[in-house]
Amino acid sequence: MRWNNQTRPSEFTLLGLSSRPEHQKPLFLIIYLVTLMGNLIIMLSIYLDVRLQTPMYFFLSVLSFVDICYTTVIIPKMLTNFLSEAKTILYSECLSQMYFFLSFGNVDSYLLGAMAIDRYVAICNPFHYITIMSYKCCVLLLVISFFIPFLHSLLHVHLMNQLTFCASNVIHHFFCDLNPVLKLSCSSTFVNEIVIKTEGPFVIMVPFMCIIISYLRIFATVLKIPSAAGKYKVFSTCGSHLTVVILFYGSITYVYLQPLTSNNVKDQIATVIYTILTPMLNPFVYSLRNKDMKQCLGKLIGRIKPQLRGFYDKS
Repeated sequence: MRWNNQTRPSEFTLLGLSSRPEHQKPLFLIIYLVTLMGNLIIMLSIYLDVRLQTPMYFFLSVLSFVDICYTTVIIPKMLTNFLSEAKTILYSECLSQMYFFLSFGNVDSYLLGAMAIDRYVAICNPFHYITIMSYKCCVLLLVISFFIPFLHSLLHVHLMNQLTFCASNVIHHFFCDLNPVLKLSCSSTFVNEIVIKTEGPFVIMVPFMCIIISYLRIFATVLKIPSAAGKYKVFSTCGSHLTVVILFYGSITYVYLQPLTSNNVKDQIATVIYTILTPMLNPFVYSLRNKDMKQCLGKLIGRIKPQLRGFYDKS
């Protein structure tokens, strides 16, 4: 282990999820490929179908793009470590991974908030939907969804870079997350912990409160709908979004409300859910529970089949 000025290691060692990575390598490779293909198909479907050129699907396409970036920050390095005996990550790479992981993870939550606002306007103010959810409004929500998370992540990584590391360089995790790296510091992490427990929840709670308020208003509107068919239509429209919200916020809340000293198997499983499984499941949730997406995907497959048939005939 090499040290720079006796304040920090030049590299960390990532222990991973278990001592038997040979069983994990094919699993996470398949998960990564499914995540890439699923989200790329969602993006392509929305781009090619004129009927899906609406704010709701605009945010969904951006969410798919962010999910690809989110998993790419973590899984390729994990797969590389599976093939290596050293399982190391440079100090600068560790901070970079931490920065982009926090950034894209929080962008995910803000996009879910923007999608909840879109559903609220569509259901509760349908006659003003086009006016309210204008191009300028969508761009503004998108800018906020990226600006705040990237600024928030910069603060955490800057504070992390001020710490002194003079003990172990072994991270008991499969990537450079805040709490596992903070545990390695031999200097005071008081400021870091205060920021994590105050500024962190505030940044996360802003989109979460947008989601809660939006759906409370939506449910109040749904209760006024006299027909059961009308109520079912509204719930089916919002069902996929709510499923993703529960998966994402449920696991992330469990992990980050734990004390700094906690880093058990349950924490790692919850981390796997919101970092790896949720981005993989999002395309399936939105395509299987959304009638428009299912029709669009059917048309896309119909376009691709003749081309694949022609390719195989030539070969």
